This record gives sequence, structure tokens and C-alpha cells, in this order.
Amino acid sequence: MATKPTLWQVFCSTLAAFFGVQSERNRTRDFESKSIIPYVFIAIFSTALFIILVIGLVNAALYLAT
Repeated sequence: MATKPTLWQVFCSTLAAFFGVQSERNRTRDFESKSIIPYVFIAIFSTALFIILVIGLVNAALYLAT
């Protein structure tokens, strides 16, 4: 039986998924996990954070351009 991945491992796996790279060992660990909920939660949170960051950077660039 596989051990439950830590929150840090889930975050790193989600971040690796954003970039499209993942080691075979980590991919295997992720797919052996019993619940997808932590991965979905971290993915939604990371996506929202990325969108907020991009909007903030665009607004800052537009402000500095005027």
C-alpha cells in the first residue's frame, strides 16, 4: 500500500503538470493515490494564482506605459 503524498508533493506534482514534465517515479506515486481531491484543489488554486499574477503584471505594464 502506498503512503499518502504530502501537500508539498502534491504541489510539486501539480506544478510539474503545468510545465508538462514529470518523473516516472512521481507519476506512479500520483496515480497510486486514492484521492484526486488534493490534486484538483491545488490545480485550481495554482491556476487562479497564475491568472491573478498575469492580470497584475499586465495592469502594471499598462500603467507604466502611460
